Amino acid sequence: MSRIGKLPITLPQGVSVSVNDKNLVTVKGPKGELKRSIDPDMQVNIDGGIVTLVRPTEQKRHKALHGLYRALLQNMVTGVSTGYKTEQELVGVGYRAAVKGQQLELTLGYSHNIIFELPEEIKATATAEKGQNPKIILECNDNELLGMVAAKIRSLRKPEPYKGKGIKFTGEILRRKAGKSAGK
Repeated sequence: MSRIGKLPITLPQGVSVSVNDKNLVTVKGPKGELKRSIDPDMQVNIDGGIVTLVRPTEQKRHKALHGLYRALLQNMVTGVSTGYKTEQELVGVGYRAAVKGQQLELTLGYSHNIIFELPEEIKATATAEKGQNPKIILECNDNELLGMVAAKIRSLRKPEPYKGKGIKFTGEILRRKAGKSAGK
């Protein structure tokens, strides 16, 4: 048995899960509603406040899908109950971020400002405190969407290895290079 797949998912207070005949799982909670289509071979059982996944055979494909879909359902339940949050830092002289509605305006040392259009599910805030690097805080109930958007923002100016300038996740440890030696 898959160690991840066989674990039951306990539903927090206020979260409900439903499955229709086409294996479309809908999770509703205080932070919103998420839907995901599941492989027709997998079976989702809902008993009171506990959700379990059952695979039909011991095939390698079914074993892989068992753990995958269990993890995805757990992420959906966590998302609609508590939500997800990501923080990114802008390291560099003159680097700034501003949020205007669903647009994130970034000044990253290029000849122009970058305007990044955020999906409507994501709530963004930008902070700039004196003596600290500007921060972008993204919040969403969908972990997959949040990760993709955060990675796309980071790809606009990846941290370089010599001075560490660029967009990095808060708490991320960068591998730094020494650079040229001063003299012989």
